[in-house]
Amino acid sequence: MKYMVVWSISEDNFKETIERFATENPQPPDGVTMVGRWHEMGTGKGFALFDTDDTVGLSQYIMGWADLVDQQIVPVIEDQDVTKALGG
Repeated sequence: MKYMVVWSISEDNFKETIERFATENPQPPDGVTMVGRWHEMGTGKGFALFDTDDTVGLSQYIMGWADLVDQQIVPVIEDQDVTKALGG
Protein backbone atom coordinates (compact mmCIF):
# COMPACT_ATOMS: atom_id res chain seq x y z
CA MET A 1 0.00 0.00 0.00
CA LYS A 2 1.20 3.51 -0.72
CA TYR A 3 0.91 6.40 1.73
CA MET A 4 1.46 10.07 1.04
CA VAL A 5 2.70 11.97 4.09
CA VAL A 6 2.19 15.72 3.74
CA TRP A 7 3.94 17.98 6.23
CA SER A 8 4.11 21.58 7.29
CA ILE A 9 6.74 23.10 9.56
CA SER A 10 5.80 26.16 11.60
CA GLU A 11 8.18 29.10 11.83
CA ASP A 12 8.63 28.34 15.54
CA ASN A 13 9.96 24.84 14.78
CA PHE A 14 11.75 25.51 11.50
CA LYS A 15 15.33 25.85 12.80
CA GLU A 16 15.12 22.79 15.08
CA THR A 17 13.51 20.70 12.34
CA ILE A 18 16.23 21.59 9.83
CA GLU A 19 18.94 20.78 12.40
CA ARG A 20 17.42 17.37 13.13
CA PHE A 21 16.96 16.62 9.44
CA ALA A 22 20.58 17.53 8.70
CA THR A 23 22.10 15.54 11.57
CA GLU A 24 19.89 12.44 11.76
CA ASN A 25 19.45 11.56 8.06
CA PRO A 26 15.77 10.59 8.51
CA GLN A 27 15.28 7.22 6.83
CA PRO A 28 12.34 4.90 7.45
CA PRO A 29 12.79 1.53 9.18
CA ASP A 30 13.24 -1.79 7.38
CA GLY A 31 10.00 -2.83 5.72
CA VAL A 32 9.02 0.76 4.91
CA THR A 33 10.18 2.01 1.52
CA MET A 34 10.38 5.74 0.89
CA VAL A 35 9.63 6.15 -2.81
CA GLY A 36 10.66 9.80 -2.67
CA ARG A 37 10.53 13.01 -0.67
CA TRP A 38 9.74 16.44 -2.13
CA HIS A 39 10.09 19.87 -0.53
CA GLU A 40 8.32 23.09 -1.52
CA MET A 41 11.03 25.67 -1.97
CA GLY A 42 11.06 28.15 0.90
CA THR A 43 7.74 27.22 2.54
CA GLY A 44 8.50 24.53 5.12
CA LYS A 45 5.99 22.26 3.39
CA GLY A 46 6.43 19.06 1.46
CA PHE A 47 5.44 15.44 1.08
CA ALA A 48 6.90 11.97 0.96
CA LEU A 49 5.55 8.83 -0.67
CA PHE A 50 5.97 5.52 1.18
CA ASP A 51 5.25 1.97 0.05
CA THR A 52 4.65 -0.51 2.87
CA ASP A 53 2.40 -3.08 4.45
CA ASP A 54 3.98 -2.25 7.82
CA THR A 55 1.69 0.41 9.24
CA VAL A 56 3.35 0.13 12.65
CA GLY A 57 6.79 0.89 11.19
CA LEU A 58 5.41 3.80 9.18
CA SER A 59 3.62 5.13 12.26
CA GLN A 60 6.81 4.91 14.33
CA TYR A 61 8.73 6.84 11.69
CA ILE A 62 6.03 9.53 11.48
CA MET A 63 5.77 9.84 15.27
CA GLY A 64 9.51 10.52 15.37
CA TRP A 65 8.74 13.92 13.82
CA ALA A 66 5.41 14.66 15.53
CA ASP A 67 7.00 16.96 18.12
CA LEU A 68 8.14 19.38 15.40
CA VAL A 69 6.12 18.84 12.23
CA ASP A 70 2.39 18.87 11.47
CA GLN A 71 1.68 15.80 9.29
CA GLN A 72 -1.17 14.17 7.44
CA ILE A 73 -1.01 10.57 6.30
CA VAL A 74 -3.13 9.74 3.25
CA PRO A 75 -3.43 6.26 1.71
CA VAL A 76 -3.22 6.64 -2.07
CA ILE A 77 -3.75 4.38 -5.09
CA GLU A 78 -2.54 4.55 -8.68
CA ASP A 79 -4.60 5.22 -11.81
CA GLN A 80 -5.02 1.57 -12.76
CA ASP A 81 -6.44 0.79 -9.31
CA VAL A 82 -8.89 3.69 -9.53
CA THR A 83 -10.02 2.36 -12.90
CA LYS A 84 -10.60 -1.09 -11.35
CA ALA A 85 -12.49 0.48 -8.44
CA LEU A 86 -14.74 2.28 -10.92
CA GLY A 87 -15.53 -1.03 -12.63
CA GLY A 88 -13.34 -0.42 -15.68
